Amino acid sequence: MAARSDRNSVKLRKATPSSVKVKAAPAVQLPPPPPKPKTMDERRAAAEARLSKSDDAFIQGYLQRLDMSWIFHDAALEGTVYTKEELALALSNAVLPAPVEGESTMQPICDEIRRHRAAINFVREMAVKRKATLTVDTIRQIYLILHPEEGDLKSVKFRKDVPQHRLYFHEYAAPDRIAPKVRAVVDWVNDPETRKTRSPLRLAARAHYDLVRVFPFAADSGKVARLFMNILILRAGYPPAIIHSADRQRYYDGLKGAPVAINQMVTESIDNALSSVEKLLDERDTRTRSFV
Repeated sequence: MAARSDRNSVKLRKATPSSVKVKAAPAVQLPPPPPKPKTMDERRAAAEARLSKSDDAFIQGYLQRLDMSWIFHDAALEGTVYTKEELALALSNAVLPAPVEGESTMQPICDEIRRHRAAINFVREMAVKRKATLTVDTIRQIYLILHPEEGDLKSVKFRKDVPQHRLYFHEYAAPDRIAPKVRAVVDWVNDPETRKTRSPLRLAARAHYDLVRVFPFAADSGKVARLFMNILILRAGYPPAIIHSADRQRYYDGLKGAPVAINQMVTESIDNALSSVEKLLDERDTRTRSFV
């Protein structure tokens, strides 16, 4: 029995010599992990870098589109809807023809749009002057650009009554409390402790929220508050927060509730702004490559 077992062992060794290599199964190639999503600050820096390398024509076209969107949505939040033709005509600075008798003129609409753009340009100028202290007069100046008929910084007045606004269903500041409450908002914004404990976006959104709830002017208090907010946002290096007109009801609901809702909307607006400029730059780069 032992001999037979040994012969079987020999046969087995002959059948499977040590020189025969067993091939290992090929390694499975796993796909690379998806790229880590960029933070908002990283996206902002990348967009700025790409814009800085763009030619003047592209920059001017981008700013024109941005201003049209800014004015359209900001006005629509207040119930005024401009057409694309009205915006294009007003922002072109074209001299309007004299109105034909019996026809309405475009001049008042164009003047209104141009004043809004002038206020936006003021916001940009204040954003560049990062060390300039924001004051109550900054808020008054924004309002005066929108309403030059109100005079000057010395003559402009806060509202004297409590309007029945059809959208802002929250309690307004009493007329005799407007001045101290507006001053409190500005002091809070300038307080170093505020800047230590809040991100620029949270600070800007809260300043806007508080200012709208004071409602300092008889007209365009919301527009003034959003423009003031964007000084703070642009100073922090972000694109402007343009709240979309489609979110109008959500916006007014947010003003009736806690400030966290407005903070969320502001963050979403900046995210949308970054997506828009990224798309515009990608389309430009695609066109450029197609001609190479």
